[in-house]
Amino acid sequence: MGFSRRNFLKGAAATGSALLLARRGQASISARDWQPAYRQLEERGLLRERVEEIIEQYGNCQLCPHRCGVDRNRRERGRCDAGSRVRVYSHTPHFGEELPLVGRRGSGTIFFSHCNLRCVFCQNWPIAHEGRGRLVSDRDLADMMLDLQRRGCHNINLVTPTHVLPNIVSALRIAARRGLRLPLCYNTSGYERVEMIRLLDGIIDIYLPDLKFMDGEQASRYAMEGAVDYPRQAKESIIEMHRQVGELITDEQGIALRGLMIRHLVMPNRVAGSREFVEWVAENLTPDTYVNIMPQWRVEHRAFEYEEIARGIHSQEFLEAMDWAREAGLRNFDERSLAAERVHRRQAG
Repeated sequence: MGFSRRNFLKGAAATGSALLLARRGQASISARDWQPAYRQLEERGLLRERVEEIIEQYGNCQLCPHRCGVDRNRRERGRCDAGSRVRVYSHTPHFGEELPLVGRRGSGTIFFSHCNLRCVFCQNWPIAHEGRGRLVSDRDLADMMLDLQRRGCHNINLVTPTHVLPNIVSALRIAARRGLRLPLCYNTSGYERVEMIRLLDGIIDIYLPDLKFMDGEQASRYAMEGAVDYPRQAKESIIEMHRQVGELITDEQGIALRGLMIRHLVMPNRVAGSREFVEWVAENLTPDTYVNIMPQWRVEHRAFEYEEIARGIHSQEFLEAMDWAREAGLRNFDERSLAAERVHRRQAG
């Protein structure tokens, strides 16, 4: 279902609050006529089977492209360094995400500890690399989802979920049977096995993947060693995500209900392959795919150790990425990308 470039009608809800969104020409449905995919799967009696199939992965872990094969039920740890119990850093309404996720009341974000990619420039390295957080049961995780719903969040936003997917789907079923009804957002680095993404068909409403690198050597250099297959794995998985949920659909207020939203961080010296990224999206998905081209590169964690990325990006590096996107035919840009573009064009003179 296609839609034209969005126009947002912005209104301040309160000091420091998010913006209320309304878009003209965007594919939308009434929130009253919608229910999350996982509730439909539960009503058909299929969610339990899917959950059991995913939970089996912990016995011989094949959750991500590393395919460590460890028995996490016996406390063996793979490259993500996680066990069979989920570790959570925080759960809270978050207002720094894409505007269709944030709305007035925030995205109900659950930050999971550890990561299967661990980039050298990670902005959340205490959580992803060091694993800061606390161990919780699946029932506790379900309580967190329901708490975020009670607090008025627009969705449940699962940040870095890949390596703890069995815990997530187990908690989801508990929460769904206790009244959870929010869209489920899968917020991932993109380093996924397409086979696992297929198991999420009918469970996830919104996919929010990064496509960080278009070149395998760059991925292996700046992410976890051995992630040379990152571009292939990410692209295959994103194509499957798009097949499942299509383009972004919102309610009457512009709040995301279902669809694919892709992030791409512009890096210094064209390390991320931004031109190849926008061309790939245009050729393999659709021109109306929601794309967030991000200019907020910062020299974080160990990035200062690598000369090629040990500086901020120049305005021209971000602007050329936006120009390439339009040349490729993309037309559904995140509002913050467009706002940043206006600022950078003024700075570039």
